[in-house]
Amino acid sequence: MTIQPPTILKQNFIDRYAGRNVPRYTSYPTAADFRNDLTPKEHAIRIKNIAPDSRISVYLHVPFCQQLCHYCGCHTKVVRRQEIITAYVDTLVKEIETVGNLAPNHLKIGHLSWGGGTPSIIGIEGIRRVMKALQRYFDAAEDMIHAMELDPRLLDAEFAQNLFDIGINRTSLGVQDFNPHIQKAIGRVQPIEQVEKAILALRQAGISQVNFDLLYGLPHQGLDEIRLNCQETLRLSPDRIACFGYAHLPERKANQKLIDESALPQTKERFEQAALIAEILQQNGYQAIGIDHFAKTDDLLAVAAWEKKLRRNFQGYTTDNEPVLIGLGASAISTFSDAYIQNIADIKNYSRAIEEQGLASFRGIDISQEDHLRGEIISALMCHFAVDLTPYDKSLSLEDEKRELSHLEEEGLIQFQQNRIEMTDAGRPFVRIVAAVFDSYRKQKKQGFSRAI
Repeated sequence: MTIQPPTILKQNFIDRYAGRNVPRYTSYPTAADFRNDLTPKEHAIRIKNIAPDSRISVYLHVPFCQQLCHYCGCHTKVVRRQEIITAYVDTLVKEIETVGNLAPNHLKIGHLSWGGGTPSIIGIEGIRRVMKALQRYFDAAEDMIHAMELDPRLLDAEFAQNLFDIGINRTSLGVQDFNPHIQKAIGRVQPIEQVEKAILALRQAGISQVNFDLLYGLPHQGLDEIRLNCQETLRLSPDRIACFGYAHLPERKANQKLIDESALPQTKERFEQAALIAEILQQNGYQAIGIDHFAKTDDLLAVAAWEKKLRRNFQGYTTDNEPVLIGLGASAISTFSDAYIQNIADIKNYSRAIEEQGLASFRGIDISQEDHLRGEIISALMCHFAVDLTPYDKSLSLEDEKRELSHLEEEGLIQFQQNRIEMTDAGRPFVRIVAAVFDSYRKQKKQGFSRAI
């Protein structure tokens, strides 16, 4: 085998792989494989069968924002009338009551996460109502991580203190980009001073664990803009950083039609932006975690990566190793040992289903033993960039996959020796391409995924 210089390998990978649309593998099977005929009855059986005295995770989805950013790909909508928000909280409480009555008594919650949309839009009283409902049926583990996604534009010192009093101990701020002209281009104007004020409010309230969400591949974004983002991020010193490539899918998200496609960075530019972010952050004390996260070396996420305990779920890379995740709210996904189950995404239909049936599940997929094993391989690659196939040879037929792996090795993407796959340094950004080799559903997947870079 001829070994090409790293610079040639990198360009070859960009040309061949970076433009491919592949799943992000926050689950396996992925949400694209869910069937649309899963019933609330099937969901109820899974909830009843949760092992008593076990720890679980809970995810709460709030699908509302005060305004819709141009780049957004989330299940959310603009709302300004308080009665709509109050009605949604009422529905969320009813769903909690249904789940709580089905589940074994007082399961412990190890991880509780709020996502959206903008979860804080329901207000402190709304958050308290939801927490009170949860506390009637579930217990908080002593080491429970209680996290919430926040919009820095909607946060002041009083709100931050109320969040701390409720028990929030980790927050993620939607920063995206610090450059004013890019903020204008993506419909999310928030001056650096506003973000800094939000972080200060959180830390003064006692919420010391603060994460940033950043985006690359945005319109008008170049390496100078990326350097400024890194500079300001380092100055504000978040504990973790999730840095995602913008996925432009205007055919699926109408708001993205407001993005000027001609101003979007091309594939090679996106690759250079991601590489520059990784270089700067790692030179300044952050550890790279998987394909798109960074953490301070003493953060729990970095420790989990070092100890090979890192996991990946619908919220991305996590320390959450609870066996069951209960998703609550419109579009939320629950994870059980033998199934993924998703709620209706449309808010009116979700609310009607909760009112009439108690649960709003309508799609999902049963997880077979083969799915579990393939999922383990994919997870190991996504989290650790390496996996030994030997434990899987007796249960899975991997001849076709190994032939494909040999081809990827010839190209320099991986090293494949003694049945062990290890991503090369140049190949790591393309690990999703290798993970897709083990995706038995992928031949039926035609669209809807994000670019490899």
